[in-house]
Amino acid sequence: MVEQASEQELADEAARADRTGMFNCPHTGVALAALRKLVDRKVIRSNERTVVLSTANGLKFADQKAAYHMGALDGIKPTYRNKPVELPADAKRVARTIARHVEKARALVP
Repeated sequence: MVEQASEQELADEAARADRTGMFNCPHTGVALAALRKLVDRKVIRSNERTVVLSTANGLKFADQKAAYHMGALDGIKPTYRNKPVELPADAKRVARTIARHVEKARALVP
């Protein structure tokens, strides 16, 4: 079986995976996008177990990942954008900002 993924699809799937704590590369984004397509088409059923191998780390692609979240990748709409927050080098300010974001996220959970 062969499947493909567009630049938009791979960037979005890598960003979705990053939300779970993963920090994977665009190559893994291709595999995740293909997996999503196969699940959506029910080629892979929701009760089946699937393994996606990720052999590279997102750190090798930090510029691409940052550009996605800043909305600076040509031709890519950052569907799962997590806009960077710039702060001064002040530990208390960083801690307060993180706490605010956590509280906002908790408010969204029913």
